[in-house]
Amino acid sequence: MGEGWSRRDFLRSAAVAGVGVAVAGTAFTNCGKSRRKPNIVFILADDLGYNEVGIYGQKLIKTPNLDRLAQEGMRFTQHYAGSPVCAPSRCTLLTGKHTGHAYIRDNDEMRERGDVWHDPNLEGQRPLAAGIPTVASYLKEAGYATACIGKWGLGGPHSEGHPNKHGFDYFFGYLCQRQAHNHYPDHLWRNDEKVVLKGNRHFFPHQRFPKDKDPNDPRNYEIYRGEQYAPDLMAEDALKFIRQNANQPFFLYFATTLPHLALQVPEDALEEYKGAFPETPYLGEHGYLPNLTPRATYAAMITRMDKHVGMILQQLEQLGLAENTLVIFSSDNGTTYTGGVDYQFFNSVDGLRGLKGSLYEGGIRVPMIARWPGRIQPGTVNPQPSAFWDFLPTLLEAAGQRVPSDTDGLTLLPAFLGKRAKEHDHLYWEFRSYGGQQAVRLGDWKGIRTGLRRKDSDTHIQLYDLRNDLSEQHNVAAEHPDVVEKIKQIMKTDRSKSELFPFPEIYTREI
Repeated sequence: MGEGWSRRDFLRSAAVAGVGVAVAGTAFTNCGKSRRKPNIVFILADDLGYNEVGIYGQKLIKTPNLDRLAQEGMRFTQHYAGSPVCAPSRCTLLTGKHTGHAYIRDNDEMRERGDVWHDPNLEGQRPLAAGIPTVASYLKEAGYATACIGKWGLGGPHSEGHPNKHGFDYFFGYLCQRQAHNHYPDHLWRNDEKVVLKGNRHFFPHQRFPKDKDPNDPRNYEIYRGEQYAPDLMAEDALKFIRQNANQPFFLYFATTLPHLALQVPEDALEEYKGAFPETPYLGEHGYLPNLTPRATYAAMITRMDKHVGMILQQLEQLGLAENTLVIFSSDNGTTYTGGVDYQFFNSVDGLRGLKGSLYEGGIRVPMIARWPGRIQPGTVNPQPSAFWDFLPTLLEAAGQRVPSDTDGLTLLPAFLGKRAKEHDHLYWEFRSYGGQQAVRLGDWKGIRTGLRRKDSDTHIQLYDLRNDLSEQHNVAAEHPDVVEKIKQIMKTDRSKSELFPFPEIYTREI
């Protein structure tokens, strides 16, 4: 994905913009009064890279349903996740606040509780505090049936962060991110009820392949699976929720665990990729579970996720709901760097610098597709920079609800309707982990600081011109001190103090 790709996307978008204003805008105006409030389906992939979808340039992994979704809707080429890791990214999505203001700003396992990795009773991460409103709580007040199905990560069982306490009428899936490292868990949660999965057993999701076993014998990998594949169960539950609420406005937040590690997929999904790629068994040396065919498995996991997207789209069509349903798809952060994932082989970030855990583009630039028949012009491409905290105002405005004044987001609804949407003056991220990082997107400029929590690191602002250097290889800070100064002030001021996620280095270390 180089400069030519971005220019082509921009020109295509400009060519259809005029049509979008006339057609999509009129459809929204004429139909909005006569129809009930639109249904909203938000599908969130887990660790899916920018270039791991066919319509974004992927050549080896099949994603026909996502490609179709983009052809029938709008594809964003400069969309950003809320954070380079799971929990804070989801917090920004649901609360409309970036990580300088959000309550959850990092993955926090709360290790003060004990050995969270080996004690199965210590489920869940730092809970989202009681009383913090989410897009679900606002939509529930507006009369929507609301469901979160998939991975939560913002509070464990019976905690104040439980999804039922933050606007979701219904929950089914993983409350705990660590538990979601195994796609064949021994249980999931339905609201406050533990649902035991038959044929699955509890086992540690980070193991090395036994030294006394043959790594080329498929039978030696059977211990890393079970009978019930959680992503399939959650997809089926999403279909059930849609059917049960077909006669009222609903909001479905479907947060699949695919393609997050470990590398696990049912045999019927793997068949499509068997023998497709050269393979070397992954033996667990970089975390997660061993796998005999890591490349084929990873590709099959993404295609399995795409199949689930297709099932949801088909369900909407069969029930006659497609035209009155806004469907959005994105990913919580970029491609992972560990656990047997061969991101170089799949060209997962297409030349972008960084992966999951990094505030360089590869860690936070993600696919984003929106479809709303009769309102969003099919096949459009939008190059406007946007981020996860834009979803709260966008979804509330689409539902005809008032947008709270304290959100960091800007509505993308005008963009959906082919009009000019208000653009951010800047985008801001902070992230304590992976050495400590800050980043600012200011027009085409990208400023980033790294190593903030490491002694003797160079913490000066690096500056990149994304228009001409999308791979962030040429630091031009010395040539543009005025831009660096603007970014420096944003890094100092566009944040609030957090006792839970302190970030004192931005005040005590030189910028």
